[in-house]
Amino acid sequence: MANRKEFEEKVDVLVKKKIERKLFKKKDSEEYEVVEEVFDIHTLMALYDLYNRGYIEKIYGVVASGKEARIYWGISPQGEDLAIKIFLVATAEFRRSMLKYIEGDPRFKKVKRKRRHLIRAWCSKEFKNLKLAQKAGVRVPKPIAFKENVLVMEFINAKGKRGVPAPLLKEAPPSDPEYAYNVILDYIRKLYINAELIHADLSEYNILNREPEFIIIDWGSAVKKSHPNAYDFLVRDIKNILAYFRRLGVKVDDYNNIVRELLEHNPLY
Repeated sequence: MANRKEFEEKVDVLVKKKIERKLFKKKDSEEYEVVEEVFDIHTLMALYDLYNRGYIEKIYGVVASGKEARIYWGISPQGEDLAIKIFLVATAEFRRSMLKYIEGDPRFKKVKRKRRHLIRAWCSKEFKNLKLAQKAGVRVPKPIAFKENVLVMEFINAKGKRGVPAPLLKEAPPSDPEYAYNVILDYIRKLYINAELIHADLSEYNILNREPEFIIIDWGSAVKKSHPNAYDFLVRDIKNILAYFRRLGVKVDDYNNIVRELLEHNPLY
């Protein structure tokens, strides 16, 4: 058994190095250290599969990092900028936070509770939610492909800065807050009415500002209106947006009126 284990470990090392040479732009840089730190063989094989299927040509550095995922700037074979979101190995905290959005969603009722299955489901969930939101008329990063814990999307560049993501609303408040407020409120309505979907984690921390565009990101938490906590998530999203724009001096609507309007148009139950 010891010899077999040693053999498998050597194969893993060789495969990893082959994939890294093909995909990663710099071998001796900070990015390589990150690869060694967080990319297990399953993640690298997922990236390699996306490479072979013609979605990814090169991967550059980390452009955003959080407790759940890291976003890399990548390039497609056609030369287009990509956002490559790598979901990290789940911590116990992340696992608990994922379950409250997955449990009760009929699309994922057969998902196993093992860590890798949950991460795969979460990645699949974000991809599907992006597709639904885009179809509903909401501006989101265009979803391109996913595999295991790797999600490939359109990269939303800051204006004139390739490989630099557009800033969040939290970092760069809109020059016309009233216009931005109406755009975001319209997106909430379109999402709920056209897609029967609720973002469930909407705030100034996950809306990119590339005026006149405002792009909503981080869709893993989004739920269908059939979810048992849909009402609470809808109210929370609306309250977060109203609170943010109120601080910017916008005369916002009463959240009760917005919720009532949505539920009259499309009841939850």
